[in-house]
Amino acid sequence: MPYAASIGMRRHVFADLKTLLAKASPARSGDMLAGVAAASEEERMAARIALAEVPLARFLQEMVVPYETDEVTRLIIDHHDATAFAPVAGLTVGEFRDWLLSDAASRFTLADLAPGLTPEMVAAVSKLMRNQDLILVAAKCEVVTRFRNTLGLHGRLALRLQPNHPTDDPQGIALHARRPAVWRG
Repeated sequence: MPYAASIGMRRHVFADLKTLLAKASPARSGDMLAGVAAASEEERMAARIALAEVPLARFLQEMVVPYETDEVTRLIIDHHDATAFAPVAGLTVGEFRDWLLSDAASRFTLADLAPGLTPEMVAAVSKLMRNQDLILVAAKCEVVTRFRNTLGLHGRLALRLQPNHPTDDPQGIALHARRPAVWRG
């Protein structure tokens, strides 16, 4: 199913959901090299306008990665929670963005909704958001992890320092881990 949007006198048509998502993405060199990026800022904006009108339920009908050939897609679709999805099932991607930014989306409603969303739905709505929007929504999410310590508790700032090395050389990582961290702000 083609998707389309007009800007001024020019109409932009996108062959399928996969193309629409690719063209709506922020400019990235990898996408440009792969030939999937929007050809211009105008085309990118047209893709975002068209994407905002796509019903969320469409992502359950039109797979970005074919169900028949991809195990991950099969796993996501086979374990999709329709009951969790029901509160937002009638929304478009643009309406979902507005809902996420509203007071109706709390950490509790988002936790209940999570099993009903697919990665493509989340990616689509993020393409319509500014960094400030993403930060606002992320602040409503709570993902608590426990291993050697606890991260993700509400109202707390946490960070994880992980030694790294450009070639993942174990000796280089060990040397880096022994150096004291220096804050450059």
